[in-house]
Amino acid sequence: MEITVPLIAEQLHVEVQRVAGDRVYVSTRVVETEKVIEQSLQKDEVQIQRVSINRQVEHAVPPRQDGDVTIVPVYEEVLVVTRQLVLKEELHIRKSSVIAPAQRQAFTLRHEEVTVTRIPPNGSGKAGGLEPEVR
Repeated sequence: MEITVPLIAEQLHVEVQRVAGDRVYVSTRVVETEKVIEQSLQKDEVQIQRVSINRQVEHAVPPRQDGDVTIVPVYEEVLVVTRQLVLKEELHIRKSSVIAPAQRQAFTLRHEEVTVTRIPPNGSGKAGGLEPEVR
């Protein structure tokens, strides 16, 4: 007994066609926001104290540093029968830093927002019930 079995084969043919699909409309707009910052400022202050000395010295000495104080000698020549060098005074200069209270200052910052609207292929310009997509 012989049995005949039919064989079946499928074939696939693929073809790419261009069709009108959705279009998109993209627009941007600049949005400005104001930001306020608060920043402390530092300023230096200088105090000068005059210290009277009026003492005769042999020779002049240069300015010197004593901790955070700069000492600047001030000399004067006086004429007595002979010439003598007299240390008249010293300037004691002290520098200190002061933190000023924080100040508020406003700045304008800008960023862009993008709106993407889909337009269906029928060209009606409507978004086909879709809301514009904002990013």
